[in-house]
Amino acid sequence: MTDRRVFRWATTSARLLAGTLVAVAFVVAVVTAVSVPWPTMARQPVAVAATPAPSASVLVCTGGLLALGRETEDVSRIVTAAAQTVTSGVTAGAPAPSTLPLTPPTPDGTDPAVSVIAEPVDGAHADLAASGSSTVSADDLRGFAASACRPALMESWLVGGSATTGAADVVLLANPGTVPATVQLTVYGASGPEVPAGGSDLVVAPGEQLVVPLAGLLLGEESPVIRVTAAGAPVQAALQASITRTLLPGGVDQVGAIAVSDPVQTVPGVTVTQNPGAEGASDAATVVRILAANADTTATVTAAPIGASQQSSAPITVPLAAGVPTEVELGGLAVGQYTIEVSAGAPVLAAVWQTTGFGEGSDFAWYTSAPPVEAPSLFATPPGPVPVLTLANPTGEPLTVAVDAVDGSFTTDVTVAPGSSANVRLTARTVYLLDAGGGGIRAGVSQSGDGALAGFPVWSSDAAAQQITVYP
Repeated sequence: MTDRRVFRWATTSARLLAGTLVAVAFVVAVVTAVSVPWPTMARQPVAVAATPAPSASVLVCTGGLLALGRETEDVSRIVTAAAQTVTSGVTAGAPAPSTLPLTPPTPDGTDPAVSVIAEPVDGAHADLAASGSSTVSADDLRGFAASACRPALMESWLVGGSATTGAADVVLLANPGTVPATVQLTVYGASGPEVPAGGSDLVVAPGEQLVVPLAGLLLGEESPVIRVTAAGAPVQAALQASITRTLLPGGVDQVGAIAVSDPVQTVPGVTVTQNPGAEGASDAATVVRILAANADTTATVTAAPIGASQQSSAPITVPLAAGVPTEVELGGLAVGQYTIEVSAGAPVLAAVWQTTGFGEGSDFAWYTSAPPVEAPSLFATPPGPVPVLTLANPTGEPLTVAVDAVDGSFTTDVTVAPGSSANVRLTARTVYLLDAGGGGIRAGVSQSGDGALAGFPVWSSDAAAQQITVYP
């Protein structure tokens, strides 16, 4: 081997050895880098906490009682059968609320529904309450109706009414905003949920009230429940229900919306005016309508007299199929007021139908479930028979509730035992403040008299604007 070959071999070997050492060092470095924590740098985004300026409080009243088919030359024409008288108010010391009429569905434009508006006071949200009532006595419509004025919602539920022969029920949709609302009505009936042609893509113009006949949505449905879904702007939904039996009007009512479903639904203040077996009475005078919209479940229905913790009868257990309304008859209830509770293994919606009788001059009412009153809240009593406030305590602890008239004319404290209810007689055309200390009390206002029956729940007041975090 020559010296040149020895030199080339040595050079090649050195290169191979160096390359091997570099590769090994690279592998060791990579493994070390993966296994050893690297230094990190975290940068917190700039955050600014801000509280939005409170907007005006806006409630929408249902409006007067409407009649359809009075004119033979135009049976679809809607007329106002009786105007609504509204009582409204704000907290003591705040400026009086204003009213703004909505574009009515009646061609003559008389007695339109109104929105009630309270502007913020010193940069703070203004609490507001309003309710209204109507009385009608005509050949085609007779009875007393009372309802609370409610805020517009993006989604709500109407539990009540019928689309069978003799019923002339209508869905009322009101848009108090400044932009159009597109509304879809999903009707839950014996065949499950359905979006009928007459309930799809309904446009409610700003400041307008729209009327949709229930029979035009699902003709012949005995026990409908309607889901109201809005896009573009929230709407206030309500239902006017009436019945005619063998050419005799059998009552009228305005049914308010239910905001959300819940596994426990409490209906306070259901008023029974005739004992079973009395003339004109019936064992089926009290009917509970229940819907489990999304899941099969089983519900338990109980009825307890006001002022007593014990139930008036054995609980009724009823299976519920998802999306199909079910009705339960509560027979044998004696004259008095009751709190009816529906508890289930899944969220449900519930309302109770009650009538004063089935003869001439009778009236009926739909009592919807009451949400918990979590904050001091205003409510208004409308004109009509003496209003009675029913306080139901479904919790396991006693709750003390303060009820004070805003004008200072009345004040009382009521302690409601666990699982019990209590009544407070109030004055019509008055605004009250209810404070239960956030304990979860349920409350409802009921009115009953000769040929008059009505009731509505008390809702918790709108909360003031909450603080939000802005990331610029």
